[in-house]
Amino acid sequence: QVQLVESGGSTVQAGGSLRLSCVASGHTFSSYVLAWFRQAPGQEREFVAAIAWPGGSTYLADSVKGRFTISRDNAKNLVYLQMNSLKPEDTAVYYCAAKYGVLLTTTPDDYDYWGQGTQVTVSS
Repeated sequence: QVQLVESGGSTVQAGGSLRLSCVASGHTFSSYVLAWFRQAPGQEREFVAAIAWPGGSTYLADSVKGRFTISRDNAKNLVYLQMNSLKPEDTAVYYCAAKYGVLLTTTPDDYDYWGQGTQVTVSS
């Protein structure tokens, strides 16, 4: 089993920044993908960004390219989502997810493990 715990969610004004963190623990395999998804009320869960472990390749959704960055700290089993130039439409619960392998996918059903989520609210 892999356990994922997110932190860093908060309320911020439009144009501001936040950094989300996700720590992975438990039985982690040598190759896996960590990703961020988000879900706003009444909407489907949406892919945000993913990073491969250990290779480090990344993929971001078009809606966040140029504003968000995904990175990792190998020694601490941490993955970060740096969010800049936040917009009200970024408001959602942000989830960390993990899957085995190296293929960066955007479909929630491809991911085997999920964190509990952290709320991000962007006020206008």
